[in-house]
Parts: sequence; structure tokens; C-alpha cells
Amino acid sequence: MQIKVVNYGIGGQYEPHYDHARDGEDAFSDSSTGNRIATLLFYLSDVEAGGATVFTIAGARVVPSKGDATFWYNLLPSGQGDFTTRHAGCPVLSGLKWVCNKWIHERGQEFRKQCKPDKNADWDIHVP
Repeated sequence: MQIKVVNYGIGGQYEPHYDHARDGEDAFSDSSTGNRIATLLFYLSDVEAGGATVFTIAGARVVPSKGDATFWYNLLPSGQGDFTTRHAGCPVLSGLKWVCNKWIHERGQEFRKQCKPDKNADWDIHVP
């Protein structure tokens, strides 16, 4: 399992972005993992001021709190990118921000993702 731990000091931020590859973009072609189905972001510290995670299109804001986590799907059930997941890390104004993220990729998850035998079916098949 791969995770990424990041520390943001005063002024540390992350520009608005998507965690999925967009059409015509081979962001994950050099790995065997495929696109990012979902993101799990853990907050490892409280932040004195600033440092929120904002979803710029969805209009949501998550204030970092030690021990909390936020989760979102990056892809729609069709496998296309969900453009409402555009997000950013606001600047840290005081203190430090520690986060840890885990991306769940397309490959290696074949038997965990729900699938429907027919796009009009009203039931899901879950493969253990």
C-alpha cells in the first residue's frame, strides 16, 4: 500500500487540481495502476489558521482537524473523470499542516469496484 505524507508550513498551499487524469492526458501511463478512482485524505495535525481543503466547483470546504479524514470519488461510474472534484489546499496562515493521502487506483481494485451487468439494471454485483 502506498501513501503520501505532506507537510505544509506557513504559506504552504496546493493549487486547484483534479486527482484524476483528464481526456487526452496520460498522467498514469507510466505506472501499471491506472487512473485514480478515489482519494482518502487524512489530517494528521490541527492547523492554527488556514489550510482548509476546498472543492472549488462543488463549493465544499473541509477544515483540517487532527484525526479526521475526507474521502471522495474521482471518477463517475462510467469511468470518466468527475469534474466537480476539483480541489485545492488553502494557504497555511499560522502553524503547520500535516496530511497523508491514499489514492485508490483502477488496477489492483478489479474485484472491489461495484459493477452493473447492464447500465439500466437496478441492482449491483459485489465480487468479494
